[in-house]
Amino acid sequence: MTPVLATSIAPPLAAPAAASWRDYVTLTKPRIMSLLVLTAACAMVAAAGGDPAPVRLLALVVGGGLACGGASALNHVLDRDIDRLMGERTASRPVAAGRIAPPRAIAFGLLLAALSFALLSAVDNVLCAVLSLSGGAFYVVVYTLGLKRRTSSNIVIGGAAGAIPALAGWAAASGRLDAGAFYLFAIVLVWTPPHFWALALLLQRHYAAAGVPMLPVVKGPRATARQVLIYSVGLVVLTLVPGTFGVFGVVYTAAAVVLGGAFLWLAWRLWRSGTPSRAGLLFHFSLLYLALLFAAVALDAAVR
Repeated sequence: MTPVLATSIAPPLAAPAAASWRDYVTLTKPRIMSLLVLTAACAMVAAAGGDPAPVRLLALVVGGGLACGGASALNHVLDRDIDRLMGERTASRPVAAGRIAPPRAIAFGLLLAALSFALLSAVDNVLCAVLSLSGGAFYVVVYTLGLKRRTSSNIVIGGAAGAIPALAGWAAASGRLDAGAFYLFAIVLVWTPPHFWALALLLQRHYAAAGVPMLPVVKGPRATARQVLIYSVGLVVLTLVPGTFGVFGVVYTAAAVVLGGAFLWLAWRLWRSGTPSRAGLLFHFSLLYLALLFAAVALDAAVR
């Protein structure tokens, strides 16, 4: 079923409880938001040579969080039907469970997006605001509406949504995009498939139950683990390029080598034996990997 912003999908049989403020926080997907905001903030620090204007950095954090949260709220609406089929964790989400009506979630998401654009354009610059808004739009329109239910390559293309905050953060510092911004964008883009496919291996039966063609459902665990390894090799090679050409310095390069070695080892172990524990370990490490790599980008700029 193609997702729509209508309310034609039948609500759960059980009478839902009233929505709380926690439900509206849940709509924003805080865990995803925090990582994307971190990448944007570290990119801004790097673009500012390690010394960003504090007020503009704060505006980026708040405005970027609003943009991510608004897009996530709309995603809750679009995915409410499959959320009900993918197990207790997703079925209990506020829109899927009926605690927040789709029109309210849509209004909430659009409000957050509007506030984000207003704040970022006023305090940082219009380019930063447009990029932040386009990242959310890409996530909602291209990934959720266009790709997620149609192709097993959904996350390969859709990962661009999570990479755009790095561009927005770079733009927040300088009002332009340089080579460093595009390297950071590319790193997140290539990082996304092995990160997400490791999670998809854990949730394979849930995606199958909902009819979502994630790679493990379409190609199987073994082929997915092989793709994880291939993309992991590409990721590590890519992360070494900025250090090689002097875009980033020694601190970043050292972090890329150490973190990349650990990532490759975990990906290789998953390919050798695709157990749930190994998929889970790679998934959780991938979150730490990206956070530490971007922190190294910021630290490198501060000490150069």
